[in-house]
Amino acid sequence: MTEHLTLDEGTIAYDLVGEGQLVVLAHGMGDSRHSYRFVVPALVAAGYRVANVDLRGCGDSSTGWSGYSRIDIAGDLVALVRHLGGPAVIVGQSISGGAATIAAATAPELVVGLVELAPFTRAQSVDLAGLLRNSAHRKGTVQLAKVMLSGSLKGWLSYLDLAIPAKPADWSDERARIETILSRPERMQVLRSMTKTSPAEAGAYLPNVQCPVLVVEGGNDPDWADPKAEGERILADLPAGLGELAVIESAGHYPHTETPGELVELILPFLTTTLARATGGDRA
Repeated sequence: MTEHLTLDEGTIAYDLVGEGQLVVLAHGMGDSRHSYRFVVPALVAAGYRVANVDLRGCGDSSTGWSGYSRIDIAGDLVALVRHLGGPAVIVGQSISGGAATIAAATAPELVVGLVELAPFTRAQSVDLAGLLRNSAHRKGTVQLAKVMLSGSLKGWLSYLDLAIPAKPADWSDERARIETILSRPERMQVLRSMTKTSPAEAGAYLPNVQCPVLVVEGGNDPDWADPKAEGERILADLPAGLGELAVIESAGHYPHTETPGELVELILPFLTTTLARATGGDRA
């Protein structure tokens, strides 16, 4: 059953299932909590209480918010963890990876671990050589530019076709569902607004993170010419010893959708050690 958290500017929708320590799942822009459909059952079966959230303006959450920055999203995530009773590990993908970074840095008593999936968590620069060398990176960048400049739904769907090279079995239905949602002008406006936000604001918080961080990159992610190098740069900006990097070579920008089994195998050991450390060894 979908629940709603009422905040000052609107409502945040989320599903809460399972029992045990809290794990919060946050998706990327233009998406919804449905993107974690393959991951939630595995986490619940492993003994975790899972809050799968729609970002502000996305899914079943309300529109009309004054901003859609990573700082804004971080505030929503912290409010949800506080509402549900932390501490929690936040799993954030793309824009939510950056938001989770800010949440951890600003509320260390509530956020005790981060899993960042293909995160935009630091300042970006144009990689001209990479654009020339990597055709998928070049094509993906062009499609994202179309979304940012004109709110092109066709551009977003073309980007997704590149960003999800390992299509899940239900991709035809899922793609149609996304198209239907983003055909609504207010939802596309949220996506367009998110494309205009800067990950640099999250990068400023990386040195202040106090909890363990697992960064997971997809080896075929078209958002970077070299996804592994981007992950390494994030780890370099964290305090020494906090971060670890894993690369799922066959995945693109959505490892939770494309390679959920491999992702869960990475997440579960991280959750066990991180939450045990945060609660003094008591996993229950």
